[in-house]
Amino acid sequence: MKIVILTGAGISAESGLGTFRDEGGVWTQYDLSEVATPEGFALDPAKVHAFYNARRANAAGAQPNAAHFAIARLQAEFNGEVVLVTQNVDGLHEAAGSTAIHMHGALDRATCAACGAFWEAPLVMTAEDPCPFCEVKATRPDVVWFGEMPKALRGIDDHLSSADLFVAIGTSGQVYPAAGFVEIAKTTGARTVEMNVEGTGNALFDQVELGPATQSVPAWVARLLKD
Repeated sequence: MKIVILTGAGISAESGLGTFRDEGGVWTQYDLSEVATPEGFALDPAKVHAFYNARRANAAGAQPNAAHFAIARLQAEFNGEVVLVTQNVDGLHEAAGSTAIHMHGALDRATCAACGAFWEAPLVMTAEDPCPFCEVKATRPDVVWFGEMPKALRGIDDHLSSADLFVAIGTSGQVYPAAGFVEIAKTTGARTVEMNVEGTGNALFDQVELGPATQSVPAWVARLLKD
C-alpha cells in the first residue's frame, strides 16, 4: 500500500508558524508582490532578504508538534510506502524525523540566481552576499515565489498516480498546482482524505476529518498502525 501525504501551513500553525490566512499574521503585514515574487526581489532585494531573515529566525525557534511526530512515526513503522510532500518551507518535518519533498523550497537553503548553485543558508542573508561558488552577488532564499514553478512536480505526479491513499493535511486547497493533487490521486483510483481545522468543501475527498492537526493526525496514524 502506498500513502501520499500533502501538508500545508496548517500543520505547522500549532508550532507557532502562521498561515497565509491568519489575521494579523506575518503575511498580512506585507505586500506579497514586494517580498514573494521575482519582480519584488529584483526591485528591492534588501527588503526581501529582511523578510526571509525574519521568517528563518521564526522557523529556527519553532519545534515540531505532535502532528509532525505522528507522520514521522508513520513513515518509520508503516508496512508500505509513505511519501510526504509539503508546501511548507520550514524544517519541522525533518526535525521530527521525516523525509519530505519540499515543493516550495526551504528556508534553511540558499541559491544563486546567477549560477543556480545551492547551499545551507546562514541565519541572516543580505543582498551583498556573494555566491560561494561563482562569487556573483545574486544570492537568494531557496524558496519558490509566486510566478515560479514548484519543485519536483514530475516526481510528485508519479507518486500521486500510484497512490492507494492520498491525505491532505492543513492545506487550504486554494493554491495550484497543489490544489489539484487530490484530483490526480482520485482519478487514478486512490482513496482521498482531508484533515483540516475547517473543511475546504472539496467534493473530491472521500473522507473529511476536522480538528487541530495535533489531535487528528496522531489519532489517524494510530488507527493505521492499529495501536
